[in-house]
Amino acid sequence: MDNKEAQQEKYSAKNYRTPDGVPADIVMFTLTKRERKTVTKTLPIRELKVMLIRRKAWPCAGMWALPGGFCKESESIYDAAKRELKEETGVDGGHLEYLGVYSQPGRDPRGWIISNAFFALVEEWMLEHRQAADDANEVGLFGIEEALEQLELAFDHREIIRDAYVKIQQKMLQTTIAKQFLPAHFTLSELYQVIQTVVPEFKEPNFIRKITSTRSREGILQEVKDESGKKLSSNQYSQRSAQLYTFTDNVPLLSIYT
Repeated sequence: MDNKEAQQEKYSAKNYRTPDGVPADIVMFTLTKRERKTVTKTLPIRELKVMLIRRKAWPCAGMWALPGGFCKESESIYDAAKRELKEETGVDGGHLEYLGVYSQPGRDPRGWIISNAFFALVEEWMLEHRQAADDANEVGLFGIEEALEQLELAFDHREIIRDAYVKIQQKMLQTTIAKQFLPAHFTLSELYQVIQTVVPEFKEPNFIRKITSTRSREGILQEVKDESGKKLSSNQYSQRSAQLYTFTDNVPLLSIYT
């Protein structure tokens, strides 16, 4: 028997304490949109919301929480997240991104519970057929401020939501994810509003000039033109017509040094 076989022979999982459960928790964000009932033309109302379930059983029965549940031995933690999301809310969340592990001692009264959290920012239509099932009594959408500051949330889900919120703000500022919340042709005012809905602190007085002429952003957007090359504009949300733009397939490589 060689050294490797000898080590295998001595090893026993019984010598090590293992977690009492490894759940997956999922933070699903969306941007809702509703038209304003005003005489003058103005941009619609957009809100950033997060999907929560009302727990049915102990622990934290009756409290709002993130959808999620325990991973099975026969599946990956990512597959568990997809399955639990579907079982509890009826939602297929598309591609979920990994957020992090939450393992603070005492985070769950059921024992040593280590949770892996995932997040996504999806279009509103992906959540419109949500329906509570399995361990959920109710499922709803809540404004991010209400969820973080007003609701009594289960476990450490406030911390998880706050961390996921930071992640989607970074994505909104560093990628072209905004395009999934805009029509194919849009004005820069519409784009600016989408960014501010996710990042309220975002304020750029020279937004139009920077987004259309800064070298590091060159090629992200292009003006919409008709077949004859004439620029197209819209006055849907303003008294004066504004130039229409569209996203290109260009993925910029931005740097903090440029």
